[in-house]
Amino acid sequence: MAARRISSVISPAAASLSSFLKASSPSYGQYSIRGVGVNSFSTGAALEELIIPPIQIDYSQLLINGQFVDAASGKTFPTLDPRTGDVIAYVAEGEGEDVNRAVLAARKAFDEGPWPKMTAYERSRIMLRCADLLEKHNDEVATLETWDNGKPYEQAANAEIPMVVRLFRYYAGWADKIHGLTVPADGPYHVQTLHEPIGVVGQIIPWNFPLLMYAWKVGPALACGNTIVLKTAEQTPLSALYVSKLFHEAGLPPGVLNVVSGFGPTAGAALASHMNVDKLAFTGSTATGKVVLGLAAKSNLKPVTLELGGKSPFIVCEDGDIDQAVELAHSAVFFNQGQCCCAGSRTFVHERVYDEFVEKSKARASKRVVGDPFKKGVEQGPQIDSDQFEKILRYIKSGIESGAILESGGERLGSRGYYIKPTVFSNVQDNMLIATDEIFGPVQSILKFKDLDEVIQRANATPYGLASGVFTHNLDTANTLMRGLRAGTVWINCFDVFDAAIPFGGYKMSGQGREKGVYSLSNYLQVKGVVTALKNPAWL
Repeated sequence: MAARRISSVISPAAASLSSFLKASSPSYGQYSIRGVGVNSFSTGAALEELIIPPIQIDYSQLLINGQFVDAASGKTFPTLDPRTGDVIAYVAEGEGEDVNRAVLAARKAFDEGPWPKMTAYERSRIMLRCADLLEKHNDEVATLETWDNGKPYEQAANAEIPMVVRLFRYYAGWADKIHGLTVPADGPYHVQTLHEPIGVVGQIIPWNFPLLMYAWKVGPALACGNTIVLKTAEQTPLSALYVSKLFHEAGLPPGVLNVVSGFGPTAGAALASHMNVDKLAFTGSTATGKVVLGLAAKSNLKPVTLELGGKSPFIVCEDGDIDQAVELAHSAVFFNQGQCCCAGSRTFVHERVYDEFVEKSKARASKRVVGDPFKKGVEQGPQIDSDQFEKILRYIKSGIESGAILESGGERLGSRGYYIKPTVFSNVQDNMLIATDEIFGPVQSILKFKDLDEVIQRANATPYGLASGVFTHNLDTANTLMRGLRAGTVWINCFDVFDAAIPFGGYKMSGQGREKGVYSLSNYLQVKGVVTALKNPAWL
């Protein structure tokens, strides 16, 4: 009997983030240029001069109780342009006292303010108004995101900010659809469940997708009627402050959404261990997640949602179109400069097509456009900062020293900023650090496999289980792999599809709980059982 087949065409809808570069991009005529001498990698790369973003930094203080205020200590810290290492702005450095002020404001807003007592419909209208404002200010917010993070402007403006808008509208739609149940009981009782907001929520977001992670956390928490204290990553504080101001313009009451910028050991630790925080949500590394979980347990045993690291496999089967497989695998690992927790950084390729795949992957990497992320057509900007830059280069050196074959890249690009050439390794073995550790950079490790049983065992032989990718025409092969892979997401003939309704989270040390979709609402709700005795009921 002929094998059943499924489509392996990479459609724009299926690869919603990784295919954004094909979309039309805005004009850059309003930007001015300065010479900085950042080299380009491919022949089609952007010019060496850097674009100066035409935007003023208006919000760099802490946002507490609806007001922008200085840190109690008066301290600030610099947020840097990863293209150059230059200072963009000095931002208020929140610490324990500031976290306490923010938590007190959130507690008062929850216990005494109008937000939890509003009708769910009115809360949804405020969220929808914020989504409209964000859509109106798309270009300004995308500029902040690119300037502070280094991701391509086209990616931020055409994909990520519209996704944030969609997420807010999605959760606004859920606000008035959250309800309990009526439950039958064995006796003369009326039993119902109430789904109640959990209270004051602490949220800690990472630097790789600042606004997307902001939306993944803020959206469901607000829809459920909670109040929030959010700590931004110290590398990327600017966009969250801007969008939080838009929320207040939309009518969000003071104290409902508070934003504290600062560092993990001070502001983050204070939030995780605060006795008046009812729930904690964290996205970041597995190592830091363990610390956060411990602080939450040692304080008031607050529940914690964790979205942590990954070392995702991308499995290329022998029956698929190799050119399509190469392009999809390339996007799976190099998207967002490789700074993606679910990056398909372990590329498993069937032995029959391995050599062809390696050669074509090498050629694709050499054509990747690296340069100023504000320029049209640039696919890859700089890494976030010097620490991450140096870490990636150490892993590349480790790969060479352990016997992997460096096919492409493997070194910094230019003499200023944190640019790294797209790097491809072949002859990678499972025990090499580049195959076991989360590099969080533009490094593709290509491994060879013989059959499905083998690749399932090897793909699962990791402490992580965040995501995975499969490329095949064969439906039976896809079904076997989707059930065999121990990961929270399996993308088949696509990758990095982050629709608002699709749950996202990990198995094993990649986290606990789910974000996005209906599943995320349970993170921010308490379930209360109410039992009322009935006297002479007509029926039970």
